[in-house]
Amino acid sequence: MLLDRFLSRIEFDSYEDFKKNYKVNVPEDFNFGFDIVDEWAKQDENKKALVWCNDHDEEKVFTFKDISCLSNKAANYFKSIGIKKGDVVMMILRRRWEYWVCAVALHKLGATLIPGTLQFVKKDIVYRANAAKVRAFVCVNDDYVVHQVESALPDCPTVEHHIVVGEKRDGWEFLEDELEKQSDVFERPSGDQATTKDDIMLVYFTSGTTGMPKMVQHSFAHPLGHIVTAKYWHQVQENKLHMSVTDSGWAKFGWGKIYGQWICGAVIFAYDMDKFVPAKLLEKMSQYKLTTFCAPPTMYRFMLLEDVASYDLSSIQHWTTAGEPLNPEVNNKWFRYTGHNIYQGFGQSEGSVLMADFQWDDIKIGSTGKPSPLYDIKLLDDEGNEVGIGEEGSICVMDVKNNPPVGLFTGYYHNPEMTEELLLGKYYNTCDMAWQDSEGYYWFVGRNDDVIKCSGYRIGPFEVESAMLEHDAVVECAITGAPDPVRGQVVKATVVLKKNYQPSPELIKELQDHVKKSTAPYKYPRIIEFVDELPKTIGGKIKRAQIRHEDEEAVRVRDE
Repeated sequence: MLLDRFLSRIEFDSYEDFKKNYKVNVPEDFNFGFDIVDEWAKQDENKKALVWCNDHDEEKVFTFKDISCLSNKAANYFKSIGIKKGDVVMMILRRRWEYWVCAVALHKLGATLIPGTLQFVKKDIVYRANAAKVRAFVCVNDDYVVHQVESALPDCPTVEHHIVVGEKRDGWEFLEDELEKQSDVFERPSGDQATTKDDIMLVYFTSGTTGMPKMVQHSFAHPLGHIVTAKYWHQVQENKLHMSVTDSGWAKFGWGKIYGQWICGAVIFAYDMDKFVPAKLLEKMSQYKLTTFCAPPTMYRFMLLEDVASYDLSSIQHWTTAGEPLNPEVNNKWFRYTGHNIYQGFGQSEGSVLMADFQWDDIKIGSTGKPSPLYDIKLLDDEGNEVGIGEEGSICVMDVKNNPPVGLFTGYYHNPEMTEELLLGKYYNTCDMAWQDSEGYYWFVGRNDDVIKCSGYRIGPFEVESAMLEHDAVVECAITGAPDPVRGQVVKATVVLKKNYQPSPELIKELQDHVKKSTAPYKYPRIIEFVDELPKTIGGKIKRAQIRHEDEEAVRVRDE
């Protein structure tokens, strides 16, 4: 076990004990590639690290020794093309097994990794490449991805190499061929090429409500922040299979498919699905006998449309979710099928799990649990004052300048002014709203911008969405504020119906009456729009801002 090298204590008697006494020891030269992957390989050459499969009957099983040797080859290759400490490499690899190999290799080199999604278009790639001064791309051989990158390259002067995995491609360097040429020995760099815990390991591009995406930077100490994520929230078990459903292009991959899980010695299960098909995912979960599992609420909702009882999910001992609040009705249905609740976690690309349902206390369905011991969290009003029990406030991480928590981002890449303004003050404001009950549980309300202000009331979308989902007709629902000349905003529900239901004025009235009975009547949706699907990010989060902006634009055009 490696945990005792980094934790003063591993076992705790209660949440209060956990919160007070959990401590992480961060070595000055900590490097995930050498100190975790290579160390596990030294301890046991046969210890499994990764089980990978896809929709085309391919399967690969990797030990930590395999990942160690392959990452050494990749590090030697990257070094041979001039990549060194501090250089930036963007990877657009979906869930390809090469992601783990290249990520570990870049960490060993001291390079900075930027994950990217398959949904990028040319302008996204150009902006990111130039903002971060990307030197190389590593991409899956996907026609769309390749076309977007190739069209972007003439406008990306810092990019010197574009590398493809999976199959050869004209005009691209082919990773598998290059690895064959390299030694599987890579010595830990020394001198000015050695990494420290404070060097920049990883950058995520994260979009705010306005402006261009921000570059959130994480140091080489960041993986140690995810011990809480993996061991105490996901509850992974050494040598057992854990699956987090996520694409490699967003931060949830770092949360659930590499760092904390491998530190704990778990085996990562990676299903490289062409697209999300609920029945296929359930089949894989059953076939591979997973032990722990995490997915966004959206995926649980769609799996519940299948015959869940026909799949043997009995091996899975712990279920978790993040990305959006979990509606109580989804949890209750899942419990009826599996006998287990779904434990929630909350956080951002800027950190590890900030608060979650932990093992010591009963969970409260609909709550997002209690704060991680890594973070001093308070709910503050617009003036920076702490709010009382039951009052809504912004979720803020306190004293980040003097006592930076392990796992929290260290700044905005190439932007010291924004770093100083948003991170190095008295606290870091997540811009997410919540309230705390008398027992210390936090209840998520929504993003600051998602909270609806209607006739003097403040209405959080989550409670209304949960009420809507209790109705048998509703698969998914997004609650937003729509412009209204009298009230300022009114509650709008954008709804995806089950297949056996059809939109009608009668159904609208029925849904409105249902919400009035399930929650405070003033929160009911005055507008209901039926759609085939909701707009979502690659990570499965509902794009409420897009719905809101489209409604505002429609009103503007109408009034012109």
